[in-house]
Amino acid sequence: MKLSVIIVNYNVKHFLEQCLNSVRKAIQHVDAEVWMVDNNSVDQSVEMVREKFPEVLVIANKDNPGFSVANNQAIKQSKGEYVLLLNPDTIVEEMTFKKVVDFMDEHTDAGGLGVKMVDGNGNFLPESKRGLPTPAVAFYKIFGLASLFPKSKTFGKYHLGYLDKEDTNEIEVLSGAFMLMRKKTLDKVGLLDETFFMYGEDIDLSYRITLGGYKNYYFPETRIIHYKGESTKKASVSYVFTFYQAMVIFAKKHFSLRYASLFSLLINFAIYMRAGASIAKRLITKIMMPVLDAGILYLGFYFIKQYWEQTWLIPTGGYYPPLYLLYIVPIYIVILLGGVLLTGGYDKPYQVPKLVKGLFFGIITILVMYALIPDNYRYSRAIIIAGTFWGFISLSGYRFVLQMAGVSAFNNEEARKNRIAVVGSIEESNRVAGLIGNMKQQTSFIGLVGLDENDRKQENVIGLAAQLQDIIRVYSIGEVIFCAKDLSAQHIIDQMIQLQDQGVDYKIAPQESMAIIGSNSINSHDDLFMIEVDSISKPQNKRNKRLMDIGLSSLFLLTLPIIIWMVKDKFSFIKNIFCVLFSRKTWVGYYLGSMNQDIQLPNLKKGVLNPGHAFTKEDLSDDTLSRLNLLYSRDYKTTTDLEIIWKGFSHLGDS
Repeated sequence: MKLSVIIVNYNVKHFLEQCLNSVRKAIQHVDAEVWMVDNNSVDQSVEMVREKFPEVLVIANKDNPGFSVANNQAIKQSKGEYVLLLNPDTIVEEMTFKKVVDFMDEHTDAGGLGVKMVDGNGNFLPESKRGLPTPAVAFYKIFGLASLFPKSKTFGKYHLGYLDKEDTNEIEVLSGAFMLMRKKTLDKVGLLDETFFMYGEDIDLSYRITLGGYKNYYFPETRIIHYKGESTKKASVSYVFTFYQAMVIFAKKHFSLRYASLFSLLINFAIYMRAGASIAKRLITKIMMPVLDAGILYLGFYFIKQYWEQTWLIPTGGYYPPLYLLYIVPIYIVILLGGVLLTGGYDKPYQVPKLVKGLFFGIITILVMYALIPDNYRYSRAIIIAGTFWGFISLSGYRFVLQMAGVSAFNNEEARKNRIAVVGSIEESNRVAGLIGNMKQQTSFIGLVGLDENDRKQENVIGLAAQLQDIIRVYSIGEVIFCAKDLSAQHIIDQMIQLQDQGVDYKIAPQESMAIIGSNSINSHDDLFMIEVDSISKPQNKRNKRLMDIGLSSLFLLTLPIIIWMVKDKFSFIKNIFCVLFSRKTWVGYYLGSMNQDIQLPNLKKGVLNPGHAFTKEDLSDDTLSRLNLLYSRDYKTTTDLEIIWKGFSHLGDS
């Protein structure tokens, strides 16, 4: 046998299915076996593989022993002359396996090989070719010199930026996402080091391959899509800590004591520096707009107060005390901007209507409070109204200017994103379009893009695949979905690369699947495009739901002596109040017994009640409850929660 393909999976069923579909096509050109090692997934990955891919050899672990251990399990049982470690978040071209095996056959000095990787938008991933992370190379990367001088042979060694990405070259480190190795090389240098639980094992093995007298190659004559390359979590503190700790393990294993100590010191410094930078960036991003708005409002209130004082108060012997600007005006501003926050005015993209709505809500709150406070704290209502009017004009004005200037945070691309083109045969395109039409919110346009002239005559066909660039421009398409049943992986990757500058999102619809894999990260279910079931995951809805949970919990505590008699399980009701208050539960969540594994819903805390409690007098089937979960997620409103709580009030003590 020529090739053994090994895929380690952990709770990414839909990515795995798409990967195996591409692997099934690629092994038609080479004598190969495919192994899937599952690290105790709970998303029914094993069942899916056994049902849809019976030819795949499955190892189902009862725990999660880590990436290295899982790969070694399959390597030890594999029979191929070559072993390929392949991530489940990848798509390989149809001729990938044939091309890489032929290259290895021709280059007997090759111990390992990596290929050209692109992300879900067709962008080249620099980790396709890497250098050994020596202390000097790590220093250049950590302190940004590698980014400033990517093509320098001195500073650009981490990603070997000085090597042309279109040329075959010797490299030092292979990517674990696609790592092809000669089996006899592994017999000589050993398998993956199981000390590495995640990250670093590919660097360690690549280095041992070169120490064993073999060469590692970067081979760009074939490509794969690797979704994880776009992971937004690579900036997270946990990722930084885990990755750099793996580098410390590598240094202690392979470098001298002096170099290892220096490397460890450098890495620990990098961890704290990156963690601090990550926290600071998030904080600045969150508070920058409110602080700017507060400053503009304060200036407005200050000059209005000065004018009002000079014109009306001083001539009559009056004035505003210092506490007015020190305390009263800041309180006004906090209330006004609190209204903007509650109405979603600080959710990106920043939108003027939400700002106006929030300021209006804020001034109503201030005027109501004004009527209730003692007379000696009642300052001019005219200044309140004038200051808020200043806020309407100034804050809306600079948002409008930035929007016209094309600043991304102020541009609402939703209208364009809801214009979709589905590329494939008429039958498959209609299937995908039907799924989107039934389940995606606010889809303003779905056009079918056919494959040949016969398709052009069909209903809803707006053109052919060869015209895709013009179709995107003319119809203002924001999202292109490729039907994997009809289009080769090579064709899809070609299209994504050619259309990189179109500002379009690309997704792939696997054959006979309800999942549509987007150009986002494997690391978050929110990034898995499941027919856009995402209303409840929008920042404003998440915030409103949490505020409602806190408000209701507080109300239940205040009225507990009265309402506790209306609930069946009184002790559990009290327990649930505190669980919701401290964010361990939510008052309304999904019905977990009917969770359809083909519909990936946004994450929610465990609910005390579920959508089925709105129909307490009816005996609902699991299929119906599954659909209610979907509708609840897609069309979420706080009023829906209130209705469910009202109708299911007696069940608020359910555990």
